[in-house]
Amino acid sequence: MPNKRISSNDELIDSVGLYIPRPLLLHGYIFPFIFLYSVWAWFWIFVYGISDHFEAGLIIFSGIACVQILTCLFCHWSVHVRCLLTCRKVEAAEQATVAKVVPLPNNGSAEIVSLRRTLDSTGHTSLWFVFQKSKYVWDGGERKQFVALQYPVDLPLHQYMNSKGFTSEDQINEALLQYGKNRSCAHTDDTTHADDTTHTTHADGVQVFCVGLWCLDEYWYYSLFTLFMLIVFECTLVQQQLRNMQEIRKMGNKPSNIQVHRLGKWRSVLSTELLPGDIVSVSRGTGSGASAETIVPCDLLLLRGPAVLDESMLTGESVPQMKESIEGVDLQRPLDLTSDGKLHLLYGGTKLVQHVAPAKTQALLKAPDNGVICYVLRTSFGSSQGRLLRTILYSVSRVTANNFETFVFIMFLLVFAVAAAAYVWVKGCEDPDRNRYKLFLECTLILTSVVPPELPIELSLAVNTSLLSLARLLVYCTEPFRIPFAGKLQVCCFDKTGTLTSDDLVVEGIAGLDGSSDVIAITDAPLHTIQVAAVCHSLVCLEDGVVGDPMEKAALVALDWTLTKGNSVGPRKARSGGLKILTRHHFSSQLKRMSVVASWCPPGAADTCYIAAVKGAPETLRDMVSPEPCPALNPAQVRELGRGRVESGLTFQGFMVISCPLKRDSRDVIRELQDSSHATVMITGDNPLTACHVARQLHITRPDTTQLVLERVDVAAGGEDVWMWRSIDHTVTLPIDIEEKFFRAYDFCVTGEGLTQLRATCPKLWPRLLPHVRVFARVAPKQKEDVITSYKNIGITTLMCGDGTNDVGALKHAHCGVAILSNAPDRPPAKKAKPTEPALPPAMSEKLEAAKKLAKKIDKRGLAPANVPSTRLTPYQLQQQKASEQLQKLLQELDEEQQQMVKLGDASIAAPFTSKLSSIQCVVHIIKQGRCTLVTTLQMFKILALNALILAYSQSVLYLDGIKFSDYQATLQGLLLAACFLFISRSKPLRTLSRERPLANIFNVYTVLTVLLQFCVHFTCLYVLVHSAKAIEPNTKKPDLEQSFEPSLLNSTVYIISMTLQISTFAINYRGRPFMESLRENKALLGSLLGTGGLVMALALGLIPAFAQQFEIVDFPPEFRVLLVQVLLADVSLSFLADRMCLFLFGEGKLRADLRR
Repeated sequence: MPNKRISSNDELIDSVGLYIPRPLLLHGYIFPFIFLYSVWAWFWIFVYGISDHFEAGLIIFSGIACVQILTCLFCHWSVHVRCLLTCRKVEAAEQATVAKVVPLPNNGSAEIVSLRRTLDSTGHTSLWFVFQKSKYVWDGGERKQFVALQYPVDLPLHQYMNSKGFTSEDQINEALLQYGKNRSCAHTDDTTHADDTTHTTHADGVQVFCVGLWCLDEYWYYSLFTLFMLIVFECTLVQQQLRNMQEIRKMGNKPSNIQVHRLGKWRSVLSTELLPGDIVSVSRGTGSGASAETIVPCDLLLLRGPAVLDESMLTGESVPQMKESIEGVDLQRPLDLTSDGKLHLLYGGTKLVQHVAPAKTQALLKAPDNGVICYVLRTSFGSSQGRLLRTILYSVSRVTANNFETFVFIMFLLVFAVAAAAYVWVKGCEDPDRNRYKLFLECTLILTSVVPPELPIELSLAVNTSLLSLARLLVYCTEPFRIPFAGKLQVCCFDKTGTLTSDDLVVEGIAGLDGSSDVIAITDAPLHTIQVAAVCHSLVCLEDGVVGDPMEKAALVALDWTLTKGNSVGPRKARSGGLKILTRHHFSSQLKRMSVVASWCPPGAADTCYIAAVKGAPETLRDMVSPEPCPALNPAQVRELGRGRVESGLTFQGFMVISCPLKRDSRDVIRELQDSSHATVMITGDNPLTACHVARQLHITRPDTTQLVLERVDVAAGGEDVWMWRSIDHTVTLPIDIEEKFFRAYDFCVTGEGLTQLRATCPKLWPRLLPHVRVFARVAPKQKEDVITSYKNIGITTLMCGDGTNDVGALKHAHCGVAILSNAPDRPPAKKAKPTEPALPPAMSEKLEAAKKLAKKIDKRGLAPANVPSTRLTPYQLQQQKASEQLQKLLQELDEEQQQMVKLGDASIAAPFTSKLSSIQCVVHIIKQGRCTLVTTLQMFKILALNALILAYSQSVLYLDGIKFSDYQATLQGLLLAACFLFISRSKPLRTLSRERPLANIFNVYTVLTVLLQFCVHFTCLYVLVHSAKAIEPNTKKPDLEQSFEPSLLNSTVYIISMTLQISTFAINYRGRPFMESLRENKALLGSLLGTGGLVMALALGLIPAFAQQFEIVDFPPEFRVLLVQVLLADVSLSFLADRMCLFLFGEGKLRADLRR
C-alpha cells in the first residue's frame, strides 16, 4: 500500500500529496497549447494553404482553443487535474511548498493547501498546513507523515491534577504558535470560497458552453432563455450560501472574560486567548435565568468541584448532566475520552447551570470567582463544538444525489452521441460543398447534449426539497448525501430504553427478598432496601426542580423522598432518618453498575453510620455479593474508599421491578416499517429477558415463534462453561454452531458476551446468522457499533435510531443514524402567533417589502374585516379577501424558507439526523423522503436518457435532411422541459410507506428495458411521420444546412412529434404511487403537461391559426392531419404499455431473502 502521508486512523483525511508549483508558462494549459498552435499554424500556412483550407484551419484552431478552455476549467474544477498540470510532485517534505489534501469520502472536497513553516523556541522548524479548519503537522521521525494536531488528551490524570498552568511567557508563546487562538467561527474567506464553488461546477461550464454554441447556431432566444434560467438558479444558490455563512458566523461562542492561572497567579483574559494546558476557573454568572448561564469556551477537564451542565447544544439532550471532578479516581491511569467524557469533561458550547466551589486548601488552587477548576484540553475547531461546526460548515455546499452511477450513465449516453456525431461528420464530409464550420458546430452540439443542462439542477433540487421537508418535521440533517440511502434501507435498528419505551416509568415494587418471587410495595421494603433505592442515583436539584435519569426520579417519587441541593435525601414524612451522599461512582455502560457512599444517623443514636449502596445488572453484581464484616473506618477513610472496595462484600437487597410502558406510537411505527419491507432489530444494553419481552410486544420477534437466547450454561462444578442456544422457558436447547435449517424456525437473541463468543468460535456462522438475529441485549456501546459495522460488511443498508448520548458509535457508522431526544415531546408544539415578524435575510427583504405594500393596498381598498361572513361581502371584497389570503400564504412560505440552515442545537454531534421530538415517527419521515428522493432521481435519469437518445437521432439523421426548429419553437420546448423538471423535483411523498420497495440503482433490468422499448416506439413513430411528410411534400433539392429556418411540412411535423415525445416521456415515466403523490395529485405537473399537450394537439389540429403562425407551424393537409393525430396517440399508448409491462415484470425492489419473514 503506498504511503498516503497521513496517519492511518485520521478521521478526516485520506491522503496527502507533496508538490512544488511549476512556472506559469510551464503549466499544462499553456505550454502544450503554444506548441499545438504553432505546429498547426505552420501546417496550415506552408503545407495545406490558408486559401485552400480556410474553414478547416479555423475549425482546428477553434478545436484547440476549446480544448484549452476546457483544460483551464478542469484545473479549476478538479484539484487532481490542477496538481497534474500546474505542479511537480516531490517526495521530500522539506522541498514541497503546497500539498494536495484528499479527504475521506463524504467529508468535503479535495484542496490544494499551502505548506507553512514556523520556527519554535528550540530552533526546530515545524512544517504544517490547515485543512477544513484542522491543523496537521509533519512528523519527520520514523513515521514520515502528517498527523493531526495533538492535544493533551491522553496524559496520566495526576499530571492534569498537579498542573499549575503556564509558568513563563515562552511557554505561552510556544503554545500559541502551536495551537492558535481559541476561535470557532467561519470567516469571510469561507463565504468567498462557497460563493466561488457554487457557481463553477462541471455541469455549469458545460451549460454555458452549450449556450454559446446555440448562439452560434442562430438560436438566440432559446440561448438567452437558457442562460437566464441558469443565472437565476445559480444566484439563488449563492444567496442561500451567503445566508448560511452568515448564520454559521453567528454560531461560534462570543468572546468573554474568564479567570486563568498563568505565571503563578489568577488573571482575567478573553476566552479567545485560552490555550491547551491552561488552568481556568468556570463559574456561573450572577443573577437568574439565561443571564446567569455561562457558556463553556472549549473542552475542559474538571479538576476540582462538581458541576451541572446543559449539553443540548451538542447532543440535543435537554436533561442537564452531572459532572464530577477527577479528585476521587485513580490518578495514575491515563485520561480516556471515551469513558471519562460523560462524567469528567466540560464540552465547549455547553452551558454551566450549577456548580459548587471547591474547598480551599494549601496544596490546591482556588479561583477568586469561586468557580470549578478545569484544565483546557482542546480549543477552536479541535473542540467538540468546533468539530460539529466544521461538519455543518462543510456540508452547506451544493448537495446532490450524484454518485459514480451518474458518471457511468453519462458514459452510456456518450456512446450514442459519439455514434450520431460520427454519422453526421462522415455523411456531411461526403458533400464537398457543405460548410465544415456548421458541420463541426453540429457535431459539438450533439456531444454536449449528453450532459443535459437540467441534470445538476434537478439532482440538487430533489435533495434540497427533502431537507426542507424534514426540517418542517423537526428533523435536521447535517449530511444530506445520506437522504437517498434512506430510500434503500433494509434493516432498521432501535435502542430500547428511551427510544421504543417511554420515560413515564412506574415502580411496581421490590422482588427477590428472602428468596421469594413475590413483589412487595417499595414503601413496605426493609430499611436497607429503601436506603439503597433512595441514595443510589445521579439526580441533581436545580432551581426548577430535580433533574436526571427518569428511572431514578421514578424510584424517588415512589419512595416519597426528596432531594436537596446539599445532596441529602430524606422522606417527606419523617418515618426514618435522611441520608447524606458523600461519594458517587457514576453509572458506566462498560461496567454496568454505579455505587454511592452515604452517611446517616439512626434514630436515637449519636454516632454517624455509613452505607455503601450499589445497583446494576444482576449478572455483574452477582459475583460481588459475599456478605463479610466491614472493619471500622473513620470518616476520612470512608471518603477515600476506592470504587473497587465500595463495590465488594455486598448484601443483596432485592430486585426493583419497574414497568416501562411503550411509547404510544412505537408499535404503529414498527408495524409500518415491517409492512413496508423493512426488517426491524432491537439493540439494547438491557437484560435479554426484558428485551425479548418488549420485542415480542412490538412484534419485532414473531408472537408464535420460540425465542432462543445465546447464553452460557454451567455443565458441571469446576468444568468449563458451554455456550448454547436456549429458549426463555428452557424447553429448547441447541449448540452454538446452529444449523441453517433452524434459522427460520426460531427468533434469535444475542447478548454482548454471546456476541464475543460467537465471533470468536464460529466466525463463518456469524455473517449467515446475523440477518436472522432480531434482538441484541446487554451489549456495550462499542458492541452496538460492531453490530452496525457487521451489517454493512455483508451489504445490508442500515438505519440506527437511538439516544444521542449513549449510541454515538452506532449512529455514526450506520448508513442513516437518527438521534432522538429522550425527554422531548413526542408531538410538535402547536404554532403560536408571533408578536413581531422575524427578521429576514437581505436577499428576501425585497419580497417582504413588496408583500407589505400589497397588504397596505388591500387595506386601503376596503377589505372587509375577517369576522364578517363571506355572504355579506361584495364580489370585489371577496376578490380582495382572496388576495389577502394569498398574501398570508406568501409570507408564511417566506418564513419557512428561512429555516433551511441547520443550526447548533438542531444538529447533534452524535448522528447525521437529529429529531427534536422523542417519537420514532421521525424514522418513517426520513424513509419517506429518502424513497421520494431516490425515485425522483431514478425517474429523472430515465427521462433524460430518453431525451438524449431521441436528440441524438434528431440532431444527426434529421439534421442532414435539413430539419431544424425555429428560435421560438426551441424556446417553447426549453420552457416545457424546465417547468416539468421543476415540478417533478418538488414531488411530495405519501402519508404511508408502501410494501413495495423502490429500485436501488440506476442500472437495472426495468430501467434499461423500459428506456430501450420506449425509444423504439418513439423512433418508429418519428420515422413513420418523417417519411409520410416527405412523400406528401417531396424535396428534390439538396438540403441547405446554412439557410435560415423556413416553415415546412417536414419541420412542423418533427416539431409536433418532438413535443409529444417529451410530454409522453414525462407523463409515462413519472413514478407516482406508491412512493410519492400520483400525477393526478401533483397538480402543478399535471397542469403543465395537460396545458402543453392541449397546445400541441391544437397545433396539430389547426385550432389556433394565429398561434401556429407565431410559432411557424404550417397548416397540415387533412389526410396527413388524421395520420399525425393517430401516430401521436399510438406513440403515447404504446410507450405507456411498454413501461407498465416492464414495471409489472421488473419494477419492484426486493428485500434480501434472509431478511424476509
